[in-house]
Amino acid sequence: MIEALSYEFMQNALIAGILVSFIAGIMGSLIVVNRMVFLAGGIAHAAYGGIGIALYTGLPIFLGTTLFAIIASLFMAIVTLKQKENIDIFIGLIWATGMAIGIIFVDLTPGYNVDLMSYLFGSILAVSREDIIFMGLLFLIILIVLKLWYRELLAVSYDSEYASLSGINVKFFYTLLLVLSALTVVIAIKVVGLILVIALLTIPIYIAQRLAHSLLSMMFISGFIASFFTLVGLWFSYSFNLTSGACIILVASVSLMLFILIKGLK
Repeated sequence: MIEALSYEFMQNALIAGILVSFIAGIMGSLIVVNRMVFLAGGIAHAAYGGIGIALYTGLPIFLGTTLFAIIASLFMAIVTLKQKENIDIFIGLIWATGMAIGIIFVDLTPGYNVDLMSYLFGSILAVSREDIIFMGLLFLIILIVLKLWYRELLAVSYDSEYASLSGINVKFFYTLLLVLSALTVVIAIKVVGLILVIALLTIPIYIAQRLAHSLLSMMFISGFIASFFTLVGLWFSYSFNLTSGACIILVASVSLMLFILIKGLK
């Protein structure tokens, strides 16, 4: 594995893996605490529509997926705030519609695109410098949001009614979380694929919840745990010529089972 670090694609993969792991750790913590896992799953699968449209129109995949995911997240925010009793129905509708749009546009695209499977199951070894810049900017934005509004996010996450009575704009922060979740999903798709992205946003957080004493510590413990999963999964992927996203999630799943077993024995 050490000699592999001399290759640029492996260097890119390591940088991207660590960046995405910390982004997933921070945003995954907020997603889990706010009970938005199903919403994030809906955004992840709806994002396939952006992949299909980008392939058909010739736009960069990242750009098409990002725009479509943001639109889907804003639509979800509007619907879930106004139709709380029908949240599951509308999330399922957006989820299915996005997938259907993506499939139709892929069918309409002349020829077969070899990169398509990498967006379903991830291809961290294909990460470019431009992708890393995008990931770095998103990480910086998330850190700025935490610096500016950590107390508000904490209040909204644990007691939205109290936050509202305290004068906090709950709708704004709810929408902000969904938009940042959409961007997180887009970059995580590059690493583990849209099929497996929810696992990366939940497994490290489940473990971190039982080790942390605050939301902030949970975010960064999740980031370190996700980085460990990503690096070990990347080593398995490179060593045995296996799909990187699947290896990362398999390492995470096995680690979770071992963690539960050890905690149970204690």
